[in-house]
Amino acid sequence: MDKNLKFTRNIGIMAHIDAGKTTTTERVLFYTGRTHRMGEVHDGNATMDWMVQEQERGITITSAATTAFWKYRGDDYKINIIDTPGHVDFTVEVERSLRILDGAVAVFCAVGGVEPQSETVWRQANKYVVPRIAFINKMDRAGADFYSVVQQIQEKLGANPVPIQIPIGAEENFKGFVDLINMNAVVYYSDDATGANFKIEEIPAEMREEAIEWRGKLIEAVANVDDTLLERYLEDHESITSDEVEVALRKSTIDGLAIPVICGAAFKNKGVQSLLDCVISFLPSPVDKGAVTGLDPKNDEKITREPDDEAPLAALAFKIATDPFVGRLAFLRIYSGVLHAGDTVLNMRTGKRERINRLFQMHANKQNPKESISAGDICAGVGFKDIRTGDTLCAINKPILLESMDFPEPVIGVAIEPKTQADVDKLSVALYKLAEEDPTFQVRTDPDSGQTIIHGMGELHLEILIDRLKREFKVECNQGAPQVAYKEALTTTAEFREVFKKQTGGRGKFADMTFDLGPADANVRGLQFVNEVKGGHIPKEYIPSIEKGFRESMSNGPMAGFPLDNLKVVLKDGSYHPVDSDALAFEIAAKQAFRKFAGKCTPVILEPIMSTEVVTPEEYVGDVIGDFNRRRGRVEGMESKAGARVVKAKVPLAEKFGYVTVLRTLTSGRATSTMEFSHYDKVPVEISNRIVEITKGKIL
Repeated sequence: MDKNLKFTRNIGIMAHIDAGKTTTTERVLFYTGRTHRMGEVHDGNATMDWMVQEQERGITITSAATTAFWKYRGDDYKINIIDTPGHVDFTVEVERSLRILDGAVAVFCAVGGVEPQSETVWRQANKYVVPRIAFINKMDRAGADFYSVVQQIQEKLGANPVPIQIPIGAEENFKGFVDLINMNAVVYYSDDATGANFKIEEIPAEMREEAIEWRGKLIEAVANVDDTLLERYLEDHESITSDEVEVALRKSTIDGLAIPVICGAAFKNKGVQSLLDCVISFLPSPVDKGAVTGLDPKNDEKITREPDDEAPLAALAFKIATDPFVGRLAFLRIYSGVLHAGDTVLNMRTGKRERINRLFQMHANKQNPKESISAGDICAGVGFKDIRTGDTLCAINKPILLESMDFPEPVIGVAIEPKTQADVDKLSVALYKLAEEDPTFQVRTDPDSGQTIIHGMGELHLEILIDRLKREFKVECNQGAPQVAYKEALTTTAEFREVFKKQTGGRGKFADMTFDLGPADANVRGLQFVNEVKGGHIPKEYIPSIEKGFRESMSNGPMAGFPLDNLKVVLKDGSYHPVDSDALAFEIAAKQAFRKFAGKCTPVILEPIMSTEVVTPEEYVGDVIGDFNRRRGRVEGMESKAGARVVKAKVPLAEKFGYVTVLRTLTSGRATSTMEFSHYDKVPVEISNRIVEITKGKIL
C-alpha cells in the first residue's frame, strides 16, 4: 500500500444538470485504464450511472465513487473520484460528497455557462472550503463561448477564474488549446476517435499576442502569493519558468484565491488528459488539506487528527447505500489512522461499538475487497448495525466528534399504499432502507387517516424513489396526488399555567407548571427549551420529560395539524406532589398545555417558496411574467443570456405543480425552467383558511 499521501487526490465532479459531468468522468475512467470502452450517458451505458433509473433518464441520481490511477511526470497518482448529480432534487448527494472531498472539478457548459444549479453547488463548495478547478466543456457545440463563461464565473459566482488555457477555435472549428503555463499549443487531430492523437505545436501566429496577454493575467493572478513573480514579470516576462507559475498557482488554488480554468470537449475526447494533469497539478492531496478538526466529547474542546497512518482512527460516514449482494454499504472517508477489516470502532452518535466485517474499494457499483484502508482514502464498509449519514467513527480509546452535516427539510409529500395486502410488510422494510440511505427522504404516518406519506425534495425525487420501490424491492404502490409539506409557526409569546390532576384511587397523577410559549429566536429551528425554574419547585429529573412532551407535540400544529417549524418554551415555575408526581405526569401536562394554549399564540401556516429561473426567447417574456403573477410569484430580476432572457422569481411550491407543461404551452416548447427550495414563508390569510378547511375535512 502506498504510504505516500502526496500521490492521492480525493476529488468530486460537480455541475449543473447536462453540463457533461458523467461524460467527463467516463472519459477519465477510459484514459486511466479503468474501463476499456467509453460508456455514453445518452446510450444508457455509462459506468458511473449504474442505476436503471439513471440509464433511462440520462441523469445522475446517486454520487458514484471510483478509484483511478494516472501517471504524471513519472509518478503514479491515485485519484478517488465522486461523480455527483446535477439535478436540484438530489442536492443532498452533492452536499455530502463535498463535505469529505479535498478538491473538486466544476464542469461548465460552454453554451449554457453558469446555470442555477452551478450556483447552488458552488455555494455548497464554498461552505466546505473546497478548492476547485473549472473545466469549460462542450467547446465544440454551436454557441460555445469560453470567454463569456469565464466572465460569468467571476460575476455570478464571485470567484477569481484564472484561465491557464485558451481555446483554438470554437464550435465545429474547436481544434485544441493554447497552454498558457508552458506557452505552447495542444492540437487534436480528428482522425483518432479516442482523442489520444494530439500534438504539441507552436502557438499559431495569429494567437500569439492574445496568448501573451492572457499569460500576463495569469501571472498577475498568482502574484498575490508570490510578489517576486510579479516584479520579475514586469522586468522580463520571458524569464519566468512554467514550474514557478505552476507552484504559485497551486498555492493560490489550495488557498481558495484562484480557480484555474481549462477547456475541452469531453464527448469528443478533447482536453480530458490535460484535465487529469490539472487535477494532479493544482488540487490538494490529503497532506495539503492538513489535519481535520473535531470536538473532544469529554470537554467539548477542539482537537485535531493529522492525515497519518500512525494517528488514532477518525472517519466520517458520508453515504449509506443498499447493495443487493453485500447488504448495507457505508461509504467512509478515513481522515486519520488505518482501518482494517474486522476492526471494532466507536460510533460517536450512538456511543456504541461497531464491528466492520469487510472493507471495499469502490468502482461505481462494483466492490474490490481490501484488508485495510489508510488515512486520506475513501472506501466502503459492511457490517454496521446502526449507522447514518454524517456519523463519526473513531478509535474506542481516542474519541473525536467530527462536524456532522445539515440537510434541508423535504418540501413535498405523496401518500402511498401497497397494491396488495401481502406487500404491507415489504413496503415498510423498503421505506426504512430508502430513508436510511437518503436523509432528505422522510416517511410519516398521518395520525388521522393512517396513510403512509413520503416526503422528498421534489416531484422527480419522489418519482425515482417510488420507481426504486418497484424495481429494487418489488413493491407495487398506488400513489396520491403530490402535496405541499406545509409547516406551522407561532408568532406571539404569552405566559400560561397548566395543572394536570388525575385521581383514580391509590396513586394519582399531578403536575403543575408555568411557562412562556411562543416562536423561537431568529434562525433557530426545532424546539428551543429554556429552564428557568429555581429552588427545586420542579425536581430536576422531571425537566427532560417536560421538554420531551413539548418536542413531541410539535409534530401536530394547532391550526391544521402540520408540524411546527420552531417553538420556544421558557419553563418559569411550577410545583409537584411528593407522591403523585412523576416524569410521565409532567410529560402529559406539557402535551396538554401545548394543545390547549398553542392556538392562543397567533399561529400561522408556512409554505415552501421556490427560487425559479426560466430561460425564454424574448417574445414570450410577457407571458412568462404574467403566469408568475397568477401563481402568487414575485419576479426578482431579468437578464439577457445568449440571445434569450432569464427571468428569476420566487414562487410558492403549491402553485408550481404541472408548471413545466404550462410553460411548454406558453412558449411553444422553447423555454426551460429550473427551481430549488429557497425558504418557508407565511401563507396569505384567505389561502390559509382554505387549507384549514380542507385539512379539517380531510379532503386532501
